[in-house]
Amino acid sequence: MNQTNSLNRSAALASIAVAMLLVGLKAWAAFSTGSTAMLGSLADTVLDLVASVATLAGVWVAAQPADEKHRFGHGKAEALAAMFQVVLISISALTLAFRSVQQWLAGTRPEGAEGGIAVSVIAMAATLALLAWQRHVIRKTGSLAISTDHVHYQSDLLLNLAVIAALALDQYAGVAGADPFFGLAIALWLGWGAWGASQAAVDQLMDHEWNQERRATFLAAVARHPEIKGLHDLRTRTSGNRDFVQFHLAVNPEMTIQQAHVVMDEVEAILAKEFPGVEILIHPDPEGHVDPTDLSSEELLTNR
Repeated sequence: MNQTNSLNRSAALASIAVAMLLVGLKAWAAFSTGSTAMLGSLADTVLDLVASVATLAGVWVAAQPADEKHRFGHGKAEALAAMFQVVLISISALTLAFRSVQQWLAGTRPEGAEGGIAVSVIAMAATLALLAWQRHVIRKTGSLAISTDHVHYQSDLLLNLAVIAALALDQYAGVAGADPFFGLAIALWLGWGAWGASQAAVDQLMDHEWNQERRATFLAAVARHPEIKGLHDLRTRTSGNRDFVQFHLAVNPEMTIQQAHVVMDEVEAILAKEFPGVEILIHPDPEGHVDPTDLSSEELLTNR
């Protein structure tokens, strides 16, 4: 777990460093060219910087161990950080769309395309390096906050390409309106990215169940134990990079408490191999027991 926390922090710190570099470069380019597309890219990068700080705070809080007031840990801090980023992206998209329409109606055009294009190329190189490290960290940790940050910087590649296209078309091809058009396109892209990034965060905050494929794999693993007669009231959820599962297992009613306890331990050992790190809570029931308060029933996938 310590290695996971270190990797998450390193990715957050790397994104902050890249964002600070790009804010300085794009601020110079935006004011020297007057480009709306570059201004939109600058706004996005400023928000990336704020969001990356929020990501660092989120992964730091999520890494804290469970305590008396947070018995399931602090994993949802990552989802809260992700939602904060979504709000920032949405505000940026609306502001940029308004600025693009204003420029379109006014008919103003950018100047000094060379500097803006050079800054965009540097930004793309730095972003590619950051994305490579983030992908490595996500594969190792599965962090939601880092994954949401990764979405931001993936969109930055397209944003910088859009800036290059806008400046080149306006300055070298003489296409009037290219800059505000690309600015508006960037705003729409940001809005779409915010919507997509919000879904995983909302799922975690609302304790959304695992997908059916993962649930089926889990049931198949449980079913391999020969003493298990059935399973019901399976509940699953994810909090940060941790998963929690609880369920009822039906066993032979003639078993003693000690025998049933041994079976539960053996089932946990089976599950630990296929689902490492998942926190499991099992309630044993005598076969045939029916509890009207149960939320759902599950059919075990048996190949016995």
